[in-house]
Amino acid sequence: MANYHAGNSVSAKQNFDNALNALLSSNLDIRSDDRLQKEFDHIVQGVNELYPGGTAADSEQAQGTQQKAEPAPIDQTNDATNGLAPAAAAGVRAKAEAEIKNTHSDLPLMMTDQVAGYITYFSGYGRGVFERAYARSGRYHDMMVATLKEQGLPQDLIYLAQAESGFHPQAVSKAGARGIWQFMASRGIGYGLHHNMWVDDRQDPEKSTRAAARHLKDLYNQFGDWYLAMAAYNSGPGTVQAAVKRTGYADFWELYNRNVLPKETKNYVPIILAVTIMAKNPSQYGLDSVAMEHPAEYDTVKISYPVDLRLVAECVNSTPEELQNLNPSLLRLTTPREGQFDLHLPAGTKDQYETAIASIPADMRLWWRYHTVHSGDTLATLARTYHVTAKSITEANHLDDPELEADAKLVIPIAPGKHPLSDTATYARRITRYKVHAGDTVETVADNFGVSAQMLRRWNGIRGNSLSGRRIIALHLPISPSAHPTEVASARTSSHTSAHTSKAKHPATAPAPPAETATVKPPATKSAQIERMEVSRLNSKEVVHHKVKSGETLYSIANAYRTTVAALKRDNRNVAVIRPGMILTVQLAR
Repeated sequence: MANYHAGNSVSAKQNFDNALNALLSSNLDIRSDDRLQKEFDHIVQGVNELYPGGTAADSEQAQGTQQKAEPAPIDQTNDATNGLAPAAAAGVRAKAEAEIKNTHSDLPLMMTDQVAGYITYFSGYGRGVFERAYARSGRYHDMMVATLKEQGLPQDLIYLAQAESGFHPQAVSKAGARGIWQFMASRGIGYGLHHNMWVDDRQDPEKSTRAAARHLKDLYNQFGDWYLAMAAYNSGPGTVQAAVKRTGYADFWELYNRNVLPKETKNYVPIILAVTIMAKNPSQYGLDSVAMEHPAEYDTVKISYPVDLRLVAECVNSTPEELQNLNPSLLRLTTPREGQFDLHLPAGTKDQYETAIASIPADMRLWWRYHTVHSGDTLATLARTYHVTAKSITEANHLDDPELEADAKLVIPIAPGKHPLSDTATYARRITRYKVHAGDTVETVADNFGVSAQMLRRWNGIRGNSLSGRRIIALHLPISPSAHPTEVASARTSSHTSAHTSKAKHPATAPAPPAETATVKPPATKSAQIERMEVSRLNSKEVVHHKVKSGETLYSIANAYRTTVAALKRDNRNVAVIRPGMILTVQLAR
């Protein structure tokens, strides 16, 4: 601060950088100590306040808000088990060995202590991670199996995706791998998965599945063994080839026992085998009651113009969140600025969309909006809400009468860059720490995490593209605007817990401690709260608040209220894990 006030800007920036590095490079969990967290937040706030541009508001408004990322389940599993294969509970191995004899699989299934340990983990502490992935598999199972079969591959390789990403297209690992099949950017490009600031093919379920099938086929042809191929899929073929050359053994379990593979790779194959055995024996593992999700039905419109998903949602009476789910490859709430894009719409709405969008000038489809008139709306109130003039609304809609009819749709001609603040999003406040690896640059790290290199430099006080000399860098994962629940809380959980960085301190065989929950917040603005209430009213749904009891899951709660897990997550800021005492918002159809 002394340097800053003395006008020594360069030195002050270096001071902030040193302070951040001191905290981030320590062996301490900053979020576990309120004093450290407070100091860390203070430093970050200082950077943002003293050096404008530390937040993403302006650049994001110009480029389109970025999509929310999800933590990769493979990271969650490794963190929860401290990177070690957990101990198997009594009788688990014997039971699993008996099940394997009656399990038909086109992958070789082998039972070891490590596999039994992960079955124990997924049956207890990691049950929630497993069940969510198992339920979500219903969305993609048929498509993936057909693709694998087409390539002549074992169809049970689908469980590699369950272990990696939990079948979540927006899953991002700590290393920056993305999508259902967790491709790194460079590897994805080699298999035709291209990306830019608008679209990432790694997050396209169908394109990434075809790429993964080709990659796995290449790896099997190289190693002639599915366990080695899976290990190479995790750590790269060069790593596995070096281990084979060093030991002379082209056998995964020999490499495992000789400890010549990276820790995560050693656990990778046992995790996949455990997931496969459990998923193919649902009755034995209490999975019969899990409500499986279904493939999404959609219409496709091939467009050659950029359009904001919020405008698309207004055209088809949907939500931006639903459209993001139908178009997971979009990194932002807009379609690409150039080229063609296959826009997926809710089933049966193609004609409705094309009719509605025709009234919006092609060069204004990133900015203009539709508004459904509600009781009490006037030209004056709409003008204030959207920061436009009443005259512009009148002219855009060719209105002869200033009186507005309820349920009528009006075009709102918002000037470029003039959206209300509540209409944009920024990056997550929580900081994700990334361990720098050899060969990393600002551009490659930013590329993998789907953030701009400019923002990564600002967050870490970096000028060029080199990360030389840095062990840890900080970044904020992109988030998308979503409906804010009017009343969601957690039961005295630490607000500093992050799914991306925390590690469980309990062995997998110990009684499962209360699960950490995603941090949720009330509406950031009064207008957001009013908007939420209005959406609820329009949908003719009754909102109730459910206090989570011990033993409940998202699935049991969804079934009790005759709703879906997807709806619960949507209305509770995409909460992934719940704990007793947490309050969930539930919308009930009347």
